[in-house]
Amino acid sequence: MEDLSPLWISLKTACFATIFAFFLGITVAGWMLPYQGKGKGIIDGILTLPLVLPPTVVGFLLLLLLGKNSPVGQILRQWGISVIFSWPATVIAATVVAFPLMYKTVLGAFKQVNQDLINCARILGASETRIFWQVLLPLAWPGVMAGTVLAFARALGEFGATLMLAGNIPGKTQTIPMAIFFAAEAGRMEEALIWVLMIVAIALVAITTINYWSDAENYSQSRLVNYCSILINRWWSIISHWLLNWRKTRTGESNGEPRKQLASKTKGLLVDLRKDLGSSFTLSAKLTLHGKPLGILGASGSGKSLTLKCIAGLEKPTQGRIVLNGRVLFDSQQSINLPPHQRRIGFVFQNYALFPHMKVAQNIGQRKERVWKYIELMDLQGLEKRYPHQLSLGQQQRVALARAMAITPEALLLDEPLSALDTYLRNQIEKLLTEVFSTYEGFTLFVTHKLEEAYRVCGNLLVLSQGQVIASGSKEDIFERPPTFRVAQLTECKNFSPVEIIDHQRIQALDWGCTLQVMETLTKPIKYVGIRAHHLIFFKEPNLENTFPCWLVTMSETQHRVTLYLSLHSSGINTQEYQLQAEVYKEKWADLKDLPLPWYVRLDPLRLILMES
Repeated sequence: MEDLSPLWISLKTACFATIFAFFLGITVAGWMLPYQGKGKGIIDGILTLPLVLPPTVVGFLLLLLLGKNSPVGQILRQWGISVIFSWPATVIAATVVAFPLMYKTVLGAFKQVNQDLINCARILGASETRIFWQVLLPLAWPGVMAGTVLAFARALGEFGATLMLAGNIPGKTQTIPMAIFFAAEAGRMEEALIWVLMIVAIALVAITTINYWSDAENYSQSRLVNYCSILINRWWSIISHWLLNWRKTRTGESNGEPRKQLASKTKGLLVDLRKDLGSSFTLSAKLTLHGKPLGILGASGSGKSLTLKCIAGLEKPTQGRIVLNGRVLFDSQQSINLPPHQRRIGFVFQNYALFPHMKVAQNIGQRKERVWKYIELMDLQGLEKRYPHQLSLGQQQRVALARAMAITPEALLLDEPLSALDTYLRNQIEKLLTEVFSTYEGFTLFVTHKLEEAYRVCGNLLVLSQGQVIASGSKEDIFERPPTFRVAQLTECKNFSPVEIIDHQRIQALDWGCTLQVMETLTKPIKYVGIRAHHLIFFKEPNLENTFPCWLVTMSETQHRVTLYLSLHSSGINTQEYQLQAEVYKEKWADLKDLPLPWYVRLDPLRLILMES
């Protein structure tokens, strides 16, 4: 076999088709990813159609589109251009059939990127273009490369569409698949076999390349991915620096800082929003924040995280208003909805949302002086060049907090920031948060489902249940005097009983089977009484008011405390028959456990929680 032109034509065609499919596929996938307009399914179907249609059908449609008698063909003829039966026609046919593989693979890779990373980049002030180049594309790079290899292999093996549009012209449009077909048709089986072995070898190289990218456990472990990410970041930094200088020239900014806006007379965060999520759930959140950090407390699914996302601009409320220091961030009546990058809000995500392809310093920010300020503040010295996967959870949390603070936000939102940490690290980060909040001049919202976290870190609490605010105020008021049964539950009260009012200072606790003296005069209807487990007091003699005999049914213990399950008035038959839970330190338990039963427990009138509903 002396003529190797099919090999060179195939390789040249596949390379050009892959280049075209590469840029078209990435561009179209990037456009389709956020697209939610009408006809999305139809558009996606049209883009994917060449993947499922027989190649001869694709070639026939291209012939109708580009043929001499078609409108496009007639326009090209006026310019002296003839496409069909030429080498460019082979490239067009190969590009059309390779494009869907590139598009669908890249779109799938884009969808696999954690949405929190995209949202985090938006909050940090990145434009959609910058997010695409610096976050989405680098993180989806293995998928992009896999799509590129698949597109190359598909373009290399294209036959039917190429034959219809470009024909089989030796030395001009004859590719390896055509050489195989016509050699076999002419009975030259050895020649056809050689071409088959060539294309199989090339396909094996492509498959090996795909497996290489698929087996990469971590993006940062791939030198090529890191290298491409660095190039993209450097390219974007140059463009951003040029745009910043151009903007300063146009707007009169100096020293790298924007012109100061007029100071607002209204300081604070005002939130009054409603978000409908179908018939099962509606979030209705209303809060005003002027000073102390606000802890948002509630069970899973109560709307805590959704409230933060609405404030940050990651979710759009159905209606309402959000105002920060006099700036209207959202107003449904005035059709105002500022994008996240214009809200000047810092956000610490529950999973931290650190960019895995960026080092610590790159995650925190672009300006070196600001980066170093927060590296020192968060005690991250020596970790600047590490990737997130090389950090402990506590270090990742500090990087996330430093990144949120580095944009000098007017409000700081933290979504369950301690949930992934063990007890030791949680205590460290709590201490760090307390120190940061004490000097932070903005407004802080701290979401958690643990009362102890909110109580230690925040001065005020807001309690959510099924999307509704059921309590708000100082942590002392909500903890000592929860207004409802549900608020008491969410603030970890464990002892409850429905009541009947006897007179203006006595109630009957129905589940506990006892009459209780209360301190306050009963002027409102009371439905429940409660008392916290650590407020129960044990005595040797039943001489005080609200003191009753009790028997120990069962117990459980932690390293510091013991929980006692008590049956009032008589000993419990089984471990499920108890009326009260008491919590005591182990020192107290050591004194109590040897005393003969019954013990006497006092429900202090000052500690009783009276609830209207």
